This record gives sequence, C-alpha cells and structure tokens, in this order.
Amino acid sequence: LEEAMAAAGCKLDASFFHVEKCGNKVGGGFRPPDGIVVCGNHLHSQQEIDNVLAHELIHAFDHCRARDLDWTSCVHHACSEVRAANLSGDCHMKQEWLRGNFRILKQHQACVRRRAELSVAMNPECPGRKAALAVDAAFPTCFRDTAPFDDIP
Repeated sequence: LEEAMAAAGCKLDASFFHVEKCGNKVGGGFRPPDGIVVCGNHLHSQQEIDNVLAHELIHAFDHCRARDLDWTSCVHHACSEVRAANLSGDCHMKQEWLRGNFRILKQHQACVRRRAELSVAMNPECPGRKAALAVDAAFPTCFRDTAPFDDIP
C-alpha cells in the first residue's frame, strides 16, 4: 500500500502514523491531512494492529487517489469503507468466526456491508438510515474495486 501511494504521488513517512489513547471503542482512524491514528488502548495483538493499519491505509490510498476525497459525502465515505472492510482483512472468515458470525454463503459480502455501515454511521454527516443508503449506493462498484491489489488479498 505504501508503494502504491508513493506511485500515486503521496509519500508516507513516520510523521503520517500516530499512536493515541482514544475515547471511542475504535481501533484507529484516518484523519486527513494528519494521517493514520492507531488507538493503542484498544488493540491487544499484532494482528489487530496490522488489520487497523491495512484498513486505514486503504482510506489513505483512496484519499490520495481521489485527490482529497470528500469525507462529508456519505457515498464517498461509504465507498472507502466498503473498500477498507473488503481489502484489509476485517472480514476474513477467522475474524468473522471470532465475532460469532458463522454464515458460510456470502459471509464476506455481509461482513463488508455491516462494517461499512457501522463506520459510515459514525460520520456526523451520515446518521442512521443515511449510512445504510450510502453503503447500498456505493457497494456494487466499490466492492469490485480492489486497487491497488489485483484481487481481494
């Protein structure tokens, strides 16, 4: 992801990554133009940290590729959340089983949709039903967009 961002004209350095104590029960966030925040008080394993970094780097890549994505647009935000949930490992089968989600058919898609809706709903511009509608609008196109990967990792 870092190489893809550099190729898109957005180089990363150590100042792009921040570890903070977070109040919300989240693992991290992408905060343009400051960079990626990792919530040290909510992550308990290297795998959790790796997943959060991958998720937030997808947002950073989307922001770079779109040249300042409009995060107040519920559909733009939803697209990036769909991509991040799809490509970061958030919805790998093991993760879903640890959450108690044992469905086999289309579990990955259901997880991506659920996690994207939860994330978008935290945006003050996209409360409640607005988040679900934005994910519905973005899902078909954004789920298929695996850039910078050839396929879902």
